[in-house]
Amino acid sequence: MAAPTVAASLNASTYSPGDPMTLTVTYGDPDTRPVTVTVVVTDSQGNRSAPASVTTIIDPLTVAVTDDSGRVWTKLSDNGSVAVYRAVA
Repeated sequence: MAAPTVAASLNASTYSPGDPMTLTVTYGDPDTRPVTVTVVVTDSQGNRSAPASVTTIIDPLTVAVTDDSGRVWTKLSDNGSVAVYRAVA
């Protein structure tokens, strides 16, 4: 199993106290795979239902953000490969 990958960047290199800080996290895992399950029901006469499908993710990823000052980072968005967080300097 491969380890997840992550890259992080801030919107500035320095901040004044009270400035908004935006953190962008790009992440992925080559082991994470979407799986589609399809179900068809057949009765004793051979009549079949239309297929019903559902999709899930095997080995989903979670992102946790902390810093050494105890600052609270709020998630603004996360599309499954890029997450954006905001905090105050």
